[in-house]
Amino acid sequence: MSDSLERTLEQRLSAARDSGRWRRTRVLDGPQRPEQIIDGYHMVAFCSNDYLGLAADPAVVAAAREALDYYGVGAGAAHLINGHTRAHEELEQALAHFTGRERVLVFSTGYMANLALMQALVGRHDTVFEDRLNHASLIDAVRLSGARSQRYRHAEPQHLRERLNKAPATGHRMIVTDGVFSMDGDIAPLPELAALAREFDAWLMVDDAHGLSVLGDTGGGSCQHFGLGSGEVPVLMGTLGKGFGTAGAFVAGSERLIETLIQTARPYIYTTAMPAALAAATLASVRIAEAAGERREHLQHLLRRLGEGLDRLGLPHPPPVTPIQPVTLGTAARASAVAERLFKAGFLVPAIRPPTVPEGEARLRITLSAAHTEAQVDALLRALEHALGTTTA
Repeated sequence: MSDSLERTLEQRLSAARDSGRWRRTRVLDGPQRPEQIIDGYHMVAFCSNDYLGLAADPAVVAAAREALDYYGVGAGAAHLINGHTRAHEELEQALAHFTGRERVLVFSTGYMANLALMQALVGRHDTVFEDRLNHASLIDAVRLSGARSQRYRHAEPQHLRERLNKAPATGHRMIVTDGVFSMDGDIAPLPELAALAREFDAWLMVDDAHGLSVLGDTGGGSCQHFGLGSGEVPVLMGTLGKGFGTAGAFVAGSERLIETLIQTARPYIYTTAMPAALAAATLASVRIAEAAGERREHLQHLLRRLGEGLDRLGLPHPPPVTPIQPVTLGTAARASAVAERLFKAGFLVPAIRPPTVPEGEARLRITLSAAHTEAQVDALLRALEHALGTTTA
């Protein structure tokens, strides 16, 4: 590398260190479950998106193992060549039933699914209205689509209305939102957004990565939580690496929507398919998730228990409805110090710092799983009380 490049990179790295924004990878030994070995230390993790405890579920693991014997490891090609197996086909059919949509298309990542949607549906003559706290993949997807971007204040339909009223009359209009916001844990006001979409002839798209499998009677996500179907939310994206415990993503919608993606979406056309064994494992997890009422009830019980404990400590938190329960601590230095004290006490809770969240809103991002126990939640609260009382950062 040239000297100028090395100097530039070192300046950027030094700035990250000095601002308390330095990140590093921790190494997990063993399966994804609450009790883990991280960097050689025994930990109770409160940071996983494995909301139903399916990542290491024996039935899901068995499905993957059986499919590995049958299909091998790699898909070998893109879906449109010969990488689309019977396992992929059955998974797409199961997800269509699960979400109540006509058809589903599976992608390798959520980032890829969002890029595909924006690239296929909007362009430079169109306007996309985005919640300010949307996931980075949605923000990047809109930028790369070339569409005009109008960002409205977080979860404020009235501000969205103002934006819609002032928007150019030309081109299509699309409203894009997370279903459950990944850093705040709150649910988007989908009924109000759907009403605005109808009023202004806009298309509503929901990224429900953190709502599917968790919310709704059968895990149908934030749309099911509000009783909304494909008529109100015609474009639905979901991920498979969170509540479903595997990896990948999908788009659910009408026959025409899915066929349009197949024919035009570059991230789909030019990417090797996910391994068939992963699709088979996900099929098993979808079937478990649909009938996992007891797991969801246990998760809600733990959320209430955590919420009561945070209230006793005087810590603000979102309503105990979704598994994401952030505790805002202010500065990046303070959040990092508390997270480090928790780590030394045997609890893995990440500090989320700028630029992921705004300045002054650094936080601990506590996430619960149906695999956690009451005793583990109570132990976390005791450790958190100690960490807050002893840190001076």
